[in-house]
Amino acid sequence: MQGILIVDKPAGWTSFDVIAKMRGVLGTRKLGHSGTLDPMATGVLPVFCGGASKAVDLQLNHDKTYRATLRLGSRTDTGDITGTVLEIRPVTAGEAELKDILPRFVGPQMQVPPMYSAVKINGQPLYKAARQGLTVERKARPIEIYGITYEGSPAPGEYTLTVRCSKGTYIRTLLEDIAQGMGQLGTMSALRRTQAGLFAEADAHTLEEILAAKEAGPDALEGLLLPVERVFEPLPLLKVSPGVVQHLYNGCPTSRYPAPDGRYRVQDEAGQFLGLANITGGVLRVEKLFVERG
Repeated sequence: MQGILIVDKPAGWTSFDVIAKMRGVLGTRKLGHSGTLDPMATGVLPVFCGGASKAVDLQLNHDKTYRATLRLGSRTDTGDITGTVLEIRPVTAGEAELKDILPRFVGPQMQVPPMYSAVKINGQPLYKAARQGLTVERKARPIEIYGITYEGSPAPGEYTLTVRCSKGTYIRTLLEDIAQGMGQLGTMSALRRTQAGLFAEADAHTLEEILAAKEAGPDALEGLLLPVERVFEPLPLLKVSPGVVQHLYNGCPTSRYPAPDGRYRVQDEAGQFLGLANITGGVLRVEKLFVERG
């Protein structure tokens, strides 16, 4: 099987747990995923199967959208309610102060990764050091918050936000910073990813749906996979003749190609997706193939 399975990750599972489960379900070890989710988080986790795994690092859009809940009044070592409470303070601000401060957090900014994260310092994930009670110096990294929308208060002292952001943004840290800006302590009590790049909640399947499809047979399971070409839909389409197809398979350039310079997703005349190619100075060259040699 080759394609992209959008998993609706359940709470309590790590992203690696999902990959391990999908290896058995899909019958292959050739899997990759896009955008690690915390164990407590749920939502969109794209799993790239078979030859599609080559597309993980070639994705055009790495932006994310999350629905997160901020709980005021306490601070934990992990930045969410799964951690150990480090400090508690009375809540002296609420919805009005939150709405007033949110615009300050929109735009490009620098963010320090939390200790409980998979970021590696000197080859070791930070969370391993954190579990040993250690604190490692981390450098702030550039991120961008494209927008924050207030979604209401599900319980006293809790506020739900929809956050659109760049790759590498830690929502736990953002919520702590928002609480601090309100003069409060805060921690994350819920997190759901609703969009990962071009993939949305509507594309996602629960583990129960995926297991039911496996029981129904290979055709049902394969029917859940999105084509790898979906990743590259924003690129212009180039349909090529059989002669050019063979050039692409053989890694040979095609000179004086009648198309503007640029990056393209390429199909053959029958509409089969072949891969990516670039045209520079009128010369067409293959970048990456997603089909076997024909």
